[in-house]
Formats: sequence, structure tokens, C-alpha cells
Amino acid sequence: MGHWADLAGQKIAVVGGCGGIGRAVVTALLDSGAQVAVLDLPQSLTRHPPPAPVRGHPVDAASSASVEAAFAALAQDWPALDGMVNLVGFTRDPAPLAETPDDLWSEMIDGNLQAAFFLARAALPLLRRSNAASLVNISSGLAVKSTPGYGPYAASKAGILALTRVLAQENAPQVRVNAVAPSAVDTAFLRGGTGRGGEDRADSHLDVGAYVRSIPLARLATPQDVVGPVLFLLSPAAGYVTGQTLHVNGGTFMA
Repeated sequence: MGHWADLAGQKIAVVGGCGGIGRAVVTALLDSGAQVAVLDLPQSLTRHPPPAPVRGHPVDAASSASVEAAFAALAQDWPALDGMVNLVGFTRDPAPLAETPDDLWSEMIDGNLQAAFFLARAALPLLRRSNAASLVNISSGLAVKSTPGYGPYAASKAGILALTRVLAQENAPQVRVNAVAPSAVDTAFLRGGTGRGGEDRADSHLDVGAYVRSIPLARLATPQDVVGPVLFLLSPAAGYVTGQTLHVNGGTFMA
């Protein structure tokens, strides 16, 4: 039986690899012996340069042209991919849907759901050249557990779950496609995101104290809580798992 550590020599792209969860995933992949490439916003690559020997590729995942250019550059180094992790995502301060302007709605859909589509479309030709490829999308617990104020983000992340299932059906058996849906994780994401000023803000859009009191496991998630599930889905241990959503939320949502 395979283990998630059976990733030695695998070529894996981590999109959003400069964020809090991304850096933890990259470190774990390197520790497992995988070869890693990081794709992220230019400002994120500057702030958190990937460790050697990881090569960084600048990308704005909300731009189709930028995504295609980044994967064309990646293909110059790696003509095939064994795995991709899509960690792209951000939200804004909560507000009721009735007070949500058009531009905020579009920003959430473009930056989360449409970005996931662009990334999957660009990565699939490389993933199909692997013997056993895996694509892991990061969604959110808000995609399935409605919370007032997070309508645009929740809708975009729910769309990623549907996108994941369709991709899994269309690309089997060559590529497995799954999603991880974490609850709130203690990273700069809670303040807007690594590449979007979140590390320069002290305030959070989440009342952390009240939130933790609602969690059966009684604590906020850390990046390490997400690493194991992601590496499991990338690995041969999940070789018969596709089209699934793995919830990582301390018991706040139980399917």
C-alpha cells in the first residue's frame, strides 16, 4: 500500500506556494523528496522566495494569459507534471449579499473560481503526461456551511467543488482530481491574503475567539493541519480516490 511519503522524485507544482499553507506544503513536499515548483503573485514571490532548489514562476491566476505564460515557462523545465496543488484564494471583509457591489462579486468569482478553471486547463496537458497524476484544489468549509457575510467567497468556493467533480470525471483514469475544504486557518489569509496586504494588517475579518468556541476540537486550524490531507491526495495512498472533498475543519461541518 502506498503512503503519502511515496512522493520522492514526483514533479509537483504548488500554485499559491508562498502563502501560509503553501509554504508548509512546499516544505513537506521537499522533505518527502518531491521536486517542487511554486507559482504565485510576483509580490508574494518577492516577500517569501521559495527555498532552493524550488523554482518560482510569477503568475496572476485571475488572468488567463498570465496562467498560460506561467505554465509554458514551467513546461520548459518539466514536460510532465505528477501533481498540482491549487491554493489560490482570498476574501474580503464580510458584508451582506444585498450590499455587495458588482465589482466585489466579480473579484471573488474571478480570483477564486475562474482562477481554478484557468489553472486546471493549463495544467491538464502536463498532468496527462504522467503515469498517475493528481490535482488538488483547495476549497473552503464556507462552500458547504453557509455563514452570513461571505456570500461571494462561499459561492466561488462551492463552484470549485463542482469544478473538481467534473474535472475528475472528464480526466479519469489519467488524472485524479480532489478537493480539500479547510475551515479558517491561522494565516495571513484571515486578513486578506499573503499577496494582498494580509501580512501588513493586524485586524482580521474573523472574530477568532467566538469562532474557536464553536469548534468541537476547540482550536483554530494551523497550516500543518492541511498539509497531511493535501499530501495524502497527491500520493499513491489515495490512488483510488477521485472527485472527493476532504473536509478539514475540527468538526464544524460533519458530512
